[in-house]
Amino acid sequence: MVEQFVGTWTLLSSENFDEYMKAIGVGFATRQMGNMAKPNLVISVDDAGMVSMKSETTFKTTEIKFKLNEEFDETTADGRKTNTLITCENGKLVQQQTWEDKKTTLEREIQDGKLRAKCVMDDVVAVRIYEKGA
Repeated sequence: MVEQFVGTWTLLSSENFDEYMKAIGVGFATRQMGNMAKPNLVISVDDAGMVSMKSETTFKTTEIKFKLNEEFDETTADGRKTNTLITCENGKLVQQQTWEDKKTTLEREIQDGKLRAKCVMDDVVAVRIYEKGA
C-alpha cells in the first residue's frame, strides 16, 4: 500500500502552513524558514518493509524510518520529541504525533497523481500539495 507513495515529491503549493506551525508551537524564526522552504519529500521502502520518509530543503534534511503500525520516537524538523505512529487507512498514510498532551495528525494521499498532505492540529488545517519528480 505504501508503494504508491514511493518516489521524490516536490512541494507545489502550501495553504495555511504558518498557522499550523503556530498551532503546534513552532517559534517565529523557525516558521519563517519553514515558510520559505520548498522541500523535496523522498519516500522509499526496503525489502524488510522499513519505510524511509526524507524531507530535504536547503536549510535542513530530516529523515524518519519506520514500519507501519509500529510506534516510534521522532525528533521533528522543528525539534519536538514526539511519539509517532504511522498507519495506512483507506489508501492514506496517516501519521499521528503525540507530545506533551498534544496530538497532531498528518494525512498523506495521492489525488490526481499528486501527493496531498493534510496537517491537522485542533481546528487548524494546512494542506500541502507535492508533484512527483521525474
